[in-house]
Order: sequence, then C-alpha cells, then structure tokens
Amino acid sequence: MPANWLKPPYRYGVWAAMKNDTRIAASLLRLHFHDCFVNGCDGSVLLDDTKTFKGEKKAGPNRNSVRGFQVIDNIKADVERACPLTVSCVDILTFAAREAVVLSGGPNWPVAVGRRDGVTANLKAANENLPAPFEPLANITAKFAAVGLDLRDVVVLSGAHTIGMAQCFTFKNRLFDFKGTGQPDPNLDSSLASSLRTSCPNVNKSNGNLNSLDMVTTYKFDNAYYKNLVNNAGLLESDQVLMSDPRTSAMVNDYSMYPDLFYRDFATSMVKLGNIGVITGQNGQVRRKCGEVNL
Repeated sequence: MPANWLKPPYRYGVWAAMKNDTRIAASLLRLHFHDCFVNGCDGSVLLDDTKTFKGEKKAGPNRNSVRGFQVIDNIKADVERACPLTVSCVDILTFAAREAVVLSGGPNWPVAVGRRDGVTANLKAANENLPAPFEPLANITAKFAAVGLDLRDVVVLSGAHTIGMAQCFTFKNRLFDFKGTGQPDPNLDSSLASSLRTSCPNVNKSNGNLNSLDMVTTYKFDNAYYKNLVNNAGLLESDQVLMSDPRTSAMVNDYSMYPDLFYRDFATSMVKLGNIGVITGQNGQVRRKCGEVNL
C-alpha cells in the first residue's frame, strides 16, 4: 500500500480504527445510513442531547446499537487542526462510510463535498423512519421511497449486510416461535436455525449476543450476502424477505451470480443515499465538534 494512499485523514482514521476493531467498518456504514434516513444527511445522528432537543442516539433503532462516533470525532479533530471550520461532520461521515467499504474489499464511488451540518436532531423521526429487521417488504420499500430511493436501492443497500453483526433480539423471533406458530421461520435454513439457537438461546440474557450477518465472509465486502439469501440463509427477516417478491428475488439472483454488477449498483445507490436532503450554502453550519452544535 503506497504511503501517500493513507494521507487523507478520513482514510487513515478509518484504516487505523479497522486495525483495532474488526466490526467498525460495518458500524460506520450503518451510521451513515441511519443519519441520512432521518432528516437527510445532516450529521444529526452524531449530536448529543441538549436542553432544547433530544438527540437520535437513544432512538429505538440506535440505542445500544449504533457505534463509531469516536472514529468520526477523531477524524474531525485531525481535520480541524489542519483546516478549521471547513469540512463538515456529515461530509466526514460520508467519506468514512466509503472508506470502510473500500478497505473491506468493496467498490469505490465519488463523494461530493459541501454538505453542511444540521443544527438539531429528530428523535421522533429516528424512531419512525428507519427500517426495522422485523418489517414486511412493503413497509421497508415505503420508507426507502419516502427519502427518494427505489426498489433496486432497497435490494442493493441491503447488501451492506455482507459485513457486520446483528444482536440476537433482531432475529430471535425466527428461531423459536415465528409469528405465533411455535415453529422456526420456514424460510430459514434448518441447519442454520439449529446453529443460531445455540448462540441465541430462548432467554432474555442472550438478546445482546452478536452473530454475523454473513457467516461466510463476515468482514469482507462481497456478494456472499445474496448467495446466502438464495440458500435461505439470510439472518434477518428483512433480508430473507427479499426472496418473497419476484421483482426483488430476480435482483438477488443477479447479484448472487455477478459480483461486479452488485459493486456497480451499490456504488450508484450510495451516491444517491449520500445526497438525501443535504444542507448547502449558508444553511446549517460546519460544527467544530460533531457531538454539539456551534454556539
């Protein structure tokens, strides 16, 4: 790796974090997603609570779940030393998500700069707008459509689950009593279900146990996620449900066979994601610290 390749602080910051934490690439990608789905890409997910608003960190989909804030804070501190009040926290988060994918073996894509940071957060929207792992495909598709993303974006961006982990509570309903049947989810491979019941026993204290979203190549960004879905080995109900509709299952089959097609479309969808509801011009601000609004 050429020494100057790591020169941009956001790239070095992600690289250094990944050396210490194998999960952080997926966490940074998810943090970007959770930011952009709530009031657009404005860095609101990074804000701490204040006297005037509740931050998004304690929303149901984020609480004890989203992570990577320190990585963004560290990169921001480096950038501020070199170029004070110039690069927004949301731009740094957008860059970090891309670097996390590239450093995990995935595609590259152009990241436009000039986004401004928002000056408030929206706890209610964070609770309502983010897709949940238990939701039917129609609900997930509607939430994507609400921010200008289409059905292909649903399938493509779900492929981010080729890296990372999920807590047992997000899929335990599939293992023991699926929709009140007293049986596992019939769309979950039986041998996988048996293995998961070992790591996620049917007791509350197992809820936070972690399992790989893609057990084949947990930390490599590739198309194994889609191969898993074809084999009924998707971990989350919201992943496996992509095989329930002929439109989305056709895309899954294509991506399972053609990794270059997935990489191309993933890059395209990430550009779209990073442009949702951005603040530009004189609106918003460039925060000095990502967890707090400038006074």
